[in-house]
Amino acid sequence: MHLRVLLFAGLRERLRRDSVDLELPAGARVRDLLATLAREQPDLSASLSVCRVAVDHEFVAADHVIAEGSEVAIIPPVSGGHDGPAAYQLIKDRPLALADVVAAVAHAGAGGIDIFVGNVRDRSRGHDIARLEYEAYEPMALRVMQQIGAAVEAETPGVRVAIHHRLGVLQIGDSAVIVAASAPHRAEAFAACRAAIERLKQDVPIWKREVATDGHTWVVQGP
Repeated sequence: MHLRVLLFAGLRERLRRDSVDLELPAGARVRDLLATLAREQPDLSASLSVCRVAVDHEFVAADHVIAEGSEVAIIPPVSGGHDGPAAYQLIKDRPLALADVVAAVAHAGAGGIDIFVGNVRDRSRGHDIARLEYEAYEPMALRVMQQIGAAVEAETPGVRVAIHHRLGVLQIGDSAVIVAASAPHRAEAFAACRAAIERLKQDVPIWKREVATDGHTWVVQGP
């Protein structure tokens, strides 16, 4: 069946259009629609986890069966909810912004926010470093980042996690990754931030190439 899916707010701005057309099999459910949308529009995939779906002007659950001809809309968090930057991002075209990562986890119940910033250093393996080059299996990297955040959040009530990672060529001093975790108390925020960065380095398919000033290069797993 053919569906036109309406987009609003940040989703609309990201794609520069107010709807997308999708083809789904008869009997498809909301979770199928979201999976198809994330696959066909990867720029939206990091934001969909915090959105709700409305069918014929009613919010519906993930197992809701969508009838052909239904009006479907993806609803970002509305005013009064959390409407900051997406919590999980791979960024190619601009530096990481600490304020954006903090905004993604800040909320009224957050008594503490812990932040890890990983920067490009000027020396490694006994060589002076000229630059770093990051690449990723992007759809999987975003999905695993989201899974890591969800797992860490599930371990401690009140925790929120955000991860922003650069891709492409980075110079000395550039930030390659920023992880933030908020919690009602500082101990939980510290623990959540550490858990998120350690799991990121172990599980997320992101690779870096270290390029030295003398021409030597190394491909290093993880950030």
